[in-house]
Amino acid sequence: MIQNTLKTYNNIPTESQYITKPSLSCDDLEVYIARIFEKELNTNDSVLLGYNPIVIKKIAGYLSGKIKMPASIGIAGETASGKSTITKDLIDTIESFATEFGVSDAITRVNTDDYYYDRSEMVKAAGSFSEFAKNYDLDVPEALELELMSKHIKELLSGKSTYLPKYDMSGTAIRHDNYTLAKPSKVIISEGLFTLTEKVKDAFNFKIYVDIPEKLKRERFFVRAAERGLGDSAEHIYTNANQKAEFYIRPCKKHADIILSGYADRIKYKNFLNKIIGLVQELYFG
Repeated sequence: MIQNTLKTYNNIPTESQYITKPSLSCDDLEVYIARIFEKELNTNDSVLLGYNPIVIKKIAGYLSGKIKMPASIGIAGETASGKSTITKDLIDTIESFATEFGVSDAITRVNTDDYYYDRSEMVKAAGSFSEFAKNYDLDVPEALELELMSKHIKELLSGKSTYLPKYDMSGTAIRHDNYTLAKPSKVIISEGLFTLTEKVKDAFNFKIYVDIPEKLKRERFFVRAAERGLGDSAEHIYTNANQKAEFYIRPCKKHADIILSGYADRIKYKNFLNKIIGLVQELYFG
């Protein structure tokens, strides 16, 4: 069950006490990571809104080497929730660490949006993407080939390279199959509206949901709609997205290991991530 406070740990050592230790057991790591989560959760404008306590054990299992398989991370949330930005910051942080310490094959991204079915002929028949969008629902899981996405992620987790599709977001609705060669890595990450829905959620070891207030979500959506040239169809698309989110996306929150704020400061995200990354540095490169 997701909770908005962490259990209180007695006699939790300070961060400096841990950092000076050359190695930590999985149990020690659990306590240390719990302390990081607890401190963040109780700060103003926290990046954390809630979490499932089991995620502490899972993170400790990976960092200690007890779990040796690659980690797959699924990030979901409503349209304009901030999930893409959070994903980018996470990827940038991991890649920067990998570059600094010479870690190869650190992270591979599998973009959920690339699994939309090709509907280019329908766009042509409608005359424009905005006209097509009035009569075709992009805000349901059935608009994407999520079974294929799950298959690709599981192949990467098993150590196999695979070719991913690429969906044209400029308004053509073209999907290019077998477009991008993805290689196995230590972390596989995906984000999208339907990343934690039934057909694909079990492909992820870590499930993250990004939440945001309605007012801010609406403001962000219409800025993006103007950039994409959605014109007078924007209001219809937003209303439909909101209605479908209530049925398809918001229930995914209950599957999440971590619920993140979609409106917290980006610097805070990176600071929080760097605390975890810093622990990796001390464990393996210190």
